Amino acid sequence: MRKNYLFLFLSLLLTNTLLAQEEAPATVVKNQFKINMLYPGFVYEHGFSDKNTLYSEVNFGLGYRYNSYYDESTVYFFPSINEQFRHYYNFAKRAAKGKRTAHNSANFVALSAYYNFKSIATNEKYGEYCPSFTIAPLWGFQRTYKRKFNLEVHLGAGINVDKFDTEFTPIGNLTLGWVIGK
Repeated sequence: MRKNYLFLFLSLLLTNTLLAQEEAPATVVKNQFKINMLYPGFVYEHGFSDKNTLYSEVNFGLGYRYNSYYDESTVYFFPSINEQFRHYYNFAKRAAKGKRTAHNSANFVALSAYYNFKSIATNEKYGEYCPSFTIAPLWGFQRTYKRKFNLEVHLGAGINVDKFDTEFTPIGNLTLGWVIGK
């Protein structure tokens, strides 16, 4: 009888260990594609070491401005490119607690560079929305849940440069989407 319990216990332990290894890798995914649904776009994240990735995103951004002179506001849409060098720092801690680390589900710090192209839809009476470049350090987290639903948040503060101005700007982004592929 004891042999049966011991065999059952060891079988469950081995199965659990194998499943945990499949579910919770301690390194970044080497190639990961995502679709961003909130701001329509595509993301490619390339892992080039155990904890570092190059994150590349092409999407359509949304902006809002208010003009007190005309007492009007406008919403504008613009294509955008975002490049980030990310360092994920808590894979081991999450895995030790039994939390998911699949598909780079961890916290990160990053150095980002954004390029926002000229607006494709805006109120010309209000004013011109010109291209801009922003560089910023970021802190964020990324979580991929069952069925590969992906949530990402990052925050930071950076310097924005356009043809009229150079200014300090807060950075914040919420991404909802899906991981494509494995």
